[in-house]
Amino acid sequence: MSFDSVTARLRAAEENAGRPTGSVQLIAVSKEQPAGRVESVLAAGHRVFGENRVQEAQGKWPDWRARFDPLTLHLIGPLQTNKARAAVELFDAIQTLDRPRLATTLARLAQERGACPEIFIQVNTGAESQKAGVLPEAADGFIAEARALDLPVAGLMCIPPVADDPAPHFRLLAGIAARNGLAGLSMGMSEDFETAVALGATHVRVGSAIFGARPKPE
Repeated sequence: MSFDSVTARLRAAEENAGRPTGSVQLIAVSKEQPAGRVESVLAAGHRVFGENRVQEAQGKWPDWRARFDPLTLHLIGPLQTNKARAAVELFDAIQTLDRPRLATTLARLAQERGACPEIFIQVNTGAESQKAGVLPEAADGFIAEARALDLPVAGLMCIPPVADDPAPHFRLLAGIAARNGLAGLSMGMSEDFETAVALGATHVRVGSAIFGARPKPE
């Protein structure tokens, strides 16, 4: 796979779903990828990337931002409260808001800074005990709570269980978003992003299909 082939697949998925070309944002997931691979995608003109860890992103993106700005950087991994300040300073979007304490912390930092990254609430559609995210039945209340804190909630995000058909999870997420008046749907990864596009995704998070498998730790 490559950036060009993934872009072609995404454009075809949009067309097949009867959606406008470019209506789905491709987030290139660059976590743990060698610098050369990321720079090749930057050189191709892509400017939207996703990272899982604040500390890793801090070590590489300030330099790339200086060279390739404007960039849009999404945090797509779990956010510890003690890393929230660094996250709001570095990222343009945080896709993993999932608990009241983190919401309160982000709201306080937004007040201090007079600005806040775009926020997505992560929904644990499979109710997996090992996975972050608010449970579907609690999502409406948590969305209201985040909005009451004046957080700029743009949409929802999910990561379906690996062994499941992703389509029911994508439909569930879309339904929660629709009844709460949220336009953003971050769903779909390398294996299933075409399905996500067909079911309303506005953002897809694609890593290995663009960059290849991440190198194994030595």
